[in-house]
Amino acid sequence: MITLPRTHRLPAEAPSRCPVRLRPLLLGSAVLLAAGLTACSSPPMRVEQTAGRPVQSSKTFRACVGSYHATQLTGDYAQYARLEQFINQMVDTHGFEREYLLGLFSQAKRKNWTLNYLAKSDQGLKGRPAAGGWSRYRAKFLDERHIGAGVDFARRHRAALQRATRQYGVPQEYILGILAVETTFGGFVGNHRVLDALTTLGFDYARRGDYFRGELESYLLMAREEGIDPARPVGSFAGAMGLGQFMPSSFRKWAVDFNGDGRRDLWNAEDAIGSVANYFAQHGWQAGQPVATPLRTNGSISLEPGLDNSYSLSSLQQAGLQPVGAGSCEGELRLLLLRHQGHDQYLIGHPNFYTITRYNHSTYYAMAVHELAQEISRRL
Repeated sequence: MITLPRTHRLPAEAPSRCPVRLRPLLLGSAVLLAAGLTACSSPPMRVEQTAGRPVQSSKTFRACVGSYHATQLTGDYAQYARLEQFINQMVDTHGFEREYLLGLFSQAKRKNWTLNYLAKSDQGLKGRPAAGGWSRYRAKFLDERHIGAGVDFARRHRAALQRATRQYGVPQEYILGILAVETTFGGFVGNHRVLDALTTLGFDYARRGDYFRGELESYLLMAREEGIDPARPVGSFAGAMGLGQFMPSSFRKWAVDFNGDGRRDLWNAEDAIGSVANYFAQHGWQAGQPVATPLRTNGSISLEPGLDNSYSLSSLQQAGLQPVGAGSCEGELRLLLLRHQGHDQYLIGHPNFYTITRYNHSTYYAMAVHELAQEISRRL
């Protein structure tokens, strides 16, 4: 991956993030004022407030940002019939001006590195986790760089984290765990223009083209709603954005204006904190409930581990698996397998663990978030 969460990143089989150190993009008001305005055929949108975030009226739009204008596609995507069809859809369905989109996409660049990288990654998508896989994955995140950065970030943004916990019921350490794994608190937000990333994957990546064209549609709508020049934001090579690496569809559904400045800006720490907390709350986080519980095993395991199978506590016990320690084991439980170097470990994944996996459909990802949360919390 980038490993993108199912709802806002590449689905689970995507490769892991390319570790390039980058500066976060600041989409300040001065940048937006400097960019020229081109109308999208409708008057400015009427802004309402719902759950702390601006919501677009169904009848009016903001003007599109950026002085883009062309009568035909040029550049890397000239003669792309499917892109022309996409532009027509955006005009007919969402009221964009054709000349604006033709001018914008004439500036889009095909990311050949991304296509080559994904072509190689797609060759080994499936299969049981390899022995020692969890040990290697864990070592990438459970280190002083991530833990120390989490403690520093928590101290700088204590008030926002405490407010998010009160408002959404999500402990601050799990918000910190997500931000640690995703971007090390803004240290690794990506250096690919989102427009280039989504255009490349939408029209040159056959295996997931439908998905990325949908994200490109959401991105253009997001940029119009938020008053952003769509050629400016940078993110991951798959189009994930900000400290929490939301894909555009997730931005539109779950990002919040947590600092109250009238904009949702996931490159802003406070908005990122509130948005991650809201994401968890909307995906079923249960305040005060456990996340993962170790299991004692008795011989071979007959049940299939993984996120796609759910079990009751009694079915786990009948299979010779016993929770270590007392605690609530209500709801649908997942049997988790962590492959350490030299041994396998089984745990119960409670409903809150499953909520973490709605961010990224991966047992290892969610367990890294969980363990980082515990380590950071111990130091605060």
